[in-house]
Amino acid sequence: MMTDGLDYPFDAPPPMGEPQKVADGLYWLQLPLPFRLDHVNVWLLEEEAGWCVVDTGLADRTTRELWQKLLEGPIGDRPVTRILATHFHPDHLGLADWLQDRTGAPLWITATEWLLGRMLSLDGSDALVETYRDFYRKADLPQALFDRLSSIGNAYRRIAPSVPAAFRRIHADDRLTIGGRTWRVIIGRGHAPEMACLYCDSLNLLIAADQVLPRISPNVAVWPNEPLADPLTDFLDSLKQFDGLDGSVLVLPSHGLPFWGLHDRVAELKEHHAERLDAVLEACGAPVTGARIGETLFPQDLDAQQLAFASGETFAHINHLEHQGRLVREIGGDGIWRFKRP
Repeated sequence: MMTDGLDYPFDAPPPMGEPQKVADGLYWLQLPLPFRLDHVNVWLLEEEAGWCVVDTGLADRTTRELWQKLLEGPIGDRPVTRILATHFHPDHLGLADWLQDRTGAPLWITATEWLLGRMLSLDGSDALVETYRDFYRKADLPQALFDRLSSIGNAYRRIAPSVPAAFRRIHADDRLTIGGRTWRVIIGRGHAPEMACLYCDSLNLLIAADQVLPRISPNVAVWPNEPLADPLTDFLDSLKQFDGLDGSVLVLPSHGLPFWGLHDRVAELKEHHAERLDAVLEACGAPVTGARIGETLFPQDLDAQQLAFASGETFAHINHLEHQGRLVREIGGDGIWRFKRP
């Protein structure tokens, strides 16, 4: 289903850590990730007094070294004036504290994303780990996979060990003046609870963060600390906000290449999730566990990180159907959730 009928202005990304001009006053910077998804895009916006940095990458040695070279070289002629994080995930917010220490720039972010990042960076409690164990136990993950996941603990702290203690709050529909241009804040939900996308009408550009990606579906997941959430409804509803944007808008995603074809891509994402929902319903003719449903959606071999994402995405579809009354959840004497069509 994930066919690629999009148009791309660039054939390839810039070399890691080397800015590439996308439009007047806007540069594309790609930073490495030590995962199967091996990069994140961040954006440098010129201001009169310096640079607005949109997202930061992970708090790891490689990323710090690349930023140090940037601060001493290509962008070192002017200061970083603000750090704008689209959402709390470590590849976006992880290095904000380090970058703030070196530049003095304030962090701009929505309140929910700051709260989640700040909380997770500080939480070393056994209670958090047990919350994860309880969720995966009820999902009926095989013991070996359960052990792999539950042993990770709070993985967030390892790649985002600190989040700035203060921030400048941004809100839905705020108009931010950056480099003499107006950028409207559009809040995306589902992948993250209050993710800031930025739209500039004069440049016809959308910094889409992880809300709309060109070749992969953004991870829309239920996490153990909110096990009955319905992030898929949030995701699908927030996609409607892009309906009014010009069809020729250039989309700047957090992963993959910038592209044209926003409305076609949104339609593909909606179709993708409709197909996933049908597959879950098909699997639930008789009571079945979350783990078995997950094997239907993700039959490939997964590492621990991918398994966590896959489990969360499986339950996003389960919970969505349950909220609609199309699935019923049962809990047996063994404490395991099972799902069936009513």
